[in-house]
Amino acid sequence: MIDWFTWVQIGVAVAAGLFCLILGFASRRPSDFSVGAIALVELLLIVQLVAAIIAPFAGNHIAGSALEFYTYLVGAILVPIGVTAFALLERSRWSTVVLGVGALAVAVMLARMQIIWSVPVG
Repeated sequence: MIDWFTWVQIGVAVAAGLFCLILGFASRRPSDFSVGAIALVELLLIVQLVAAIIAPFAGNHIAGSALEFYTYLVGAILVPIGVTAFALLERSRWSTVVLGVGALAVAVMLARMQIIWSVPVG
């Protein structure tokens, strides 16, 4: 993983999460802004997937378990898809809150992936 890119992703995910939580608690339904914030998080995760596939061939190997890392990455990619589908089907203020919680969950998963990638096991 590229350290600076991972920290940018975490920052974007936290910002999107807080933005959606604020909108949700202000009784706003999902809009282009809230769903767009989650779409940006998803786009960055797709870029991270491509980088994680290429990185070992460039000499940047995983220090921890590759299976655990890629399981986290695929799970993180599925979270924004799931919360967006929920928000589009259940158009209430709580859907916007769910978008925020999903983005914050992705931020935590990215931090864990960074640890798996860079901290040696054992």
